[in-house]
Amino acid sequence: MAVQKADKWKLKKWFTVYAPKLFNEAQICEMPANEDSTVIGRNIRVGLNTLTKNPAHAYTNVTLRITGVNGEAAQTRLVMIEQLYSYIHSLVRRYRGIASSVSSITTKDNVGMVAKMLVVTQARVAHTKIKGIREETGKFIADYFSSNDADSVISSIIEGKLQGELAAKLRHITPINKVEVKKLEIAQASPA
Repeated sequence: MAVQKADKWKLKKWFTVYAPKLFNEAQICEMPANEDSTVIGRNIRVGLNTLTKNPAHAYTNVTLRITGVNGEAAQTRLVMIEQLYSYIHSLVRRYRGIASSVSSITTKDNVGMVAKMLVVTQARVAHTKIKGIREETGKFIADYFSSNDADSVISSIIEGKLQGELAAKLRHITPINKVEVKKLEIAQASPA
């Protein structure tokens, strides 16, 4: 006599995933799981334009991590903001200079972040100018992050305010075509 197995999908519960307060706690998706504990720690990659309803953010992806479950609602926190490779590739063209820098910084409220910046110049420039752009970018990012809290830094990156300020600061070295935050990785808040 054959033993019948229970259907695993019928045993699963559906959890509704919500964005962090920074994105007005918008509903992102629904996901199945057997228990509450198996949902916690999962990462979800979403286009930034779906959270902000702004088509200008179509080339940006956001990674959210589920931190807690309340009933069938799952709360998330922001882990990473990343530009699409195809967008970065479209910026980097022939006869242009590129300066990239990686900075590990702690914000005013002790949140560790890694910012990977990309600066594209209007024309080819000497290596000494690229080096100067890289150093100036590192100093600016360190000052900006240490004087602001994590939420204001993230919102200024999403709005493009940080990129505009950095481009204005670098124009004395050489004409700048574009400044982008290629990737921003956000760690959990370190204990004070």
